[in-house]
Amino acid sequence: MEHYANQPNGVFPSVCSLDCPDQCGLLVHKKDGKIVKIEGDPDHPVTQGAICNKVRNMTARIYDPKRLSYPLKRIGAKGEGKFERISWEEAIETIAARWKELIRTEGPESILPYSFYGNMGRLSAESMDRRFFHRLGASRLDQTICTSAGTKGYEYTMGGSFGTDPEDTVHAKLIIMWGINAVSTNMHQVALAEKARKNGAQVVVIDVHKNQTGRWADWFIPIMPGTDSALALGMMHVLFAENMVDEHFLQQYTVGHEELRAHVKQYDPASVSAITGVPVEDVVRLARMYGQISPSFIRIGNGLQHHDNGGMCIRTIACLPALTGQWLKKGGGAIKGNGGYLLFNKQALQRPDLLANKQTRVINMNQLGRALLELDPPVRSLFVYNSNPAVVAPEANKVRRGLARDDLFTVVHDMFLTETAVYADLVLPATSSFENTDFYTSYWHHFIHLQRPVIPPYGESKSNVEVFRLLAKAMGFDDQAFQDTDEELIRQALHNHRNPYLEGIDYETLVEKQYVKANVKPLFPGRLPTPSGKIELYSEKMEREGYPPLPTYAPLADDGDYPYLFIPAPNHNFLNSTFSHNDKHVQLEKMPRLHMNAADAARAGIENGDNVRIWNERGECELVASVGENVLPGVVVSQGLWADMPGTKRLVNALTPDRLADMGGGATFFSGRVNVAKV
Repeated sequence: MEHYANQPNGVFPSVCSLDCPDQCGLLVHKKDGKIVKIEGDPDHPVTQGAICNKVRNMTARIYDPKRLSYPLKRIGAKGEGKFERISWEEAIETIAARWKELIRTEGPESILPYSFYGNMGRLSAESMDRRFFHRLGASRLDQTICTSAGTKGYEYTMGGSFGTDPEDTVHAKLIIMWGINAVSTNMHQVALAEKARKNGAQVVVIDVHKNQTGRWADWFIPIMPGTDSALALGMMHVLFAENMVDEHFLQQYTVGHEELRAHVKQYDPASVSAITGVPVEDVVRLARMYGQISPSFIRIGNGLQHHDNGGMCIRTIACLPALTGQWLKKGGGAIKGNGGYLLFNKQALQRPDLLANKQTRVINMNQLGRALLELDPPVRSLFVYNSNPAVVAPEANKVRRGLARDDLFTVVHDMFLTETAVYADLVLPATSSFENTDFYTSYWHHFIHLQRPVIPPYGESKSNVEVFRLLAKAMGFDDQAFQDTDEELIRQALHNHRNPYLEGIDYETLVEKQYVKANVKPLFPGRLPTPSGKIELYSEKMEREGYPPLPTYAPLADDGDYPYLFIPAPNHNFLNSTFSHNDKHVQLEKMPRLHMNAADAARAGIENGDNVRIWNERGECELVASVGENVLPGVVVSQGLWADMPGTKRLVNALTPDRLADMGGGATFFSGRVNVAKV
């Protein structure tokens, strides 16, 4: 494979590694062996030369003086951040010796890997690491922190992560951005919507916060958190009552439309208004727009599923396009995710066959604090990569108490000395995505990308794949699975994947073209991978699994009698905790604020710019009040996961519950309640 890393000057193709739907094609400019500029690939059909601030300023992260360049061993107390330099040999030998002893005395399930998609490269996130921990027999991590509740809910309706081709959404005449701050988290969907707008499309945004996307909309509809399924059901009530449904589509491509028609009679606009805070006339107006304008497209956001009722919420919204037959219209329909089109051969890549004990325990990543403090038999060792649980996991104070255990042997593999890494016994320096070979599949658009190293590894840093190869050798695992090269891993993932959408896409094609579009055809006419082969408005499978078979609104769980619902939303310049350590990105974002309704603020004696304390029984933090009309009364919203800084208290996940959502073991970050007072 041609290595760009050895070429000191030039412009080289690349791909963005961030956990973001847009997954941009990039052009990386190098001078004297260093990256000096990153821009969007103008020839990429989705990126079209435009990239976000985060990536445009990525060089500040790659060459940050705080970046780790060699392995470290802790010499102070846990959390103190005192380390000394060691060699890779010592690091690997220490880990292997500790793990061999733990396996001998307490069994392999005393070891827990903790990771997510801090790097979306499939080799980095789910290849040699999975093989290694399967072979080791470690406790398995249920990776449910992000989309699992909504993915499950959408799957009950549509059979999998299949939606509209985003490139077709330029043809839509009505675009509903539902629970997504797309300006900050899906900018190319905004660019496509702008093209549609030039052709007469209207953009409606439904959200709990009038953020940048809400301000950009033609019509912004504020809604009470966790009530979105009620609004969708109210729309259905009006669509059926006023005969704005496509009877032919319902007959041919759905099951349960008659049951749904009777069921939604109870969700009249007045009842729905009382639940959602959306005025009766707006419920009716929205339903009529949806029933009369075609093609209509719904972009279903991530935030909605981070509630106690998140899975059912997504399941409910996913039923709407069927009622008006939008799946037959070019640009109509919905997108929750499109990952189903790009499913590669996960068995070949992850090798679950290497797991000898199929009953090995599974630990939900949203409950890491509980796992570290309460689990019996206990977790004795934690290996963290592609994640920063001390900041991103719910009930953060509980997580940190667990990380502070002296008897917990923790290893962190990262580019920076993160809030999690300061609790580690060993810290290993990680490569950036620009230093790796990898392949990427988007969960929004339909392109698969190849990444080749653009620069050599920074200092002594190593990729996840390389670290797990070294650990496998040190543990005495001599299976061929641990000898496979990066190229062989990619070939295995793309081989015999039984996915018609990836037919004809192999390693050679990716080397030649850099990125390739899956062979996607419209969903209809055709069969869905649901039990009936149709859109399941009534789901017998849900009924068997203990859920209401029809879309239903369920109120949020009781989270104490604090006066405000608290939504810790994303911000514009960070991605979760990524970039929160980089001075450039922090300057762009300025400061962590708490958005609060003016009436609530007046009652609490809080003025714009005041420092406020936010608390509940789980923890507290201090932010700067941003007072106005951007949130409804009874709701407060923060933006971004900010790095720990001396003298600050801005750990918003200290406040979030670690309850699990209704489906898929998902997180409930947005279903917590808090109190707020001026400091």
